[in-house]
Amino acid sequence: METTCYLSLGSNLGDRAATIAEAIQRLAKAGTVVAVSSLYETEPVEYLDQPWFLNCTVALRTTMAPRPLLDAVLAIEQSMGRRRIVLKGPRTIDIDILLYGGETIETPVLTVPHPALGERRFVLAPLAEIAPDALHPVFRKTVRELLQSLPENGPEVRLWGKPPDSEQ
Repeated sequence: METTCYLSLGSNLGDRAATIAEAIQRLAKAGTVVAVSSLYETEPVEYLDQPWFLNCTVALRTTMAPRPLLDAVLAIEQSMGRRRIVLKGPRTIDIDILLYGGETIETPVLTVPHPALGERRFVLAPLAEIAPDALHPVFRKTVRELLQSLPENGPEVRLWGKPPDSEQ
C-alpha cells in the first residue's frame, strides 16, 4: 500500500543546490517523488556559527514502512558525506521525515510528525508550497495554519529558486 510522506532536505556545505538535487534523485529509490518545493535560503538556528542553509521539501509516494524509509534516508545522507560531528552543525545533506500519511509514530529512533515541525519556518514555508492543506495529526492544524501562526521575527527564510534539474 502506498503512503504519501513529506520530507525536508537541507544543505549548507559545498554546492548546496546540486547536493539537494542529487539527494532528491536518490530518494526515487525509496518511492516516487511527486512534488518538490522551491529552494529557500535560511538562517541557521540553534547552532549559529555556520553557513546559511538551502532547504526544500519533497512529497514522496512510497510503499516502505516508516522504519525502512528512515533507514533509506540515513543511508542516502551517509553515502553523500553526512557526518554527525556537531549537534545541529554544518552538514552536506540533512533529510528529515516530516509527515508519514496521517500517522503518529513514537519510537526511540523515529518521531513523526517531526517534533519541531510546527515551529520551523524553514520547513513550513516550502511544505506549504507543495502541501498547504496537509494536516498535522497531533495539532490538528494544516501546514498553512501552522505557518501563519509563526511569529514574523524568527530566523530569516527567503525564496532562493528551484533545485537544478528539478522536474517538479
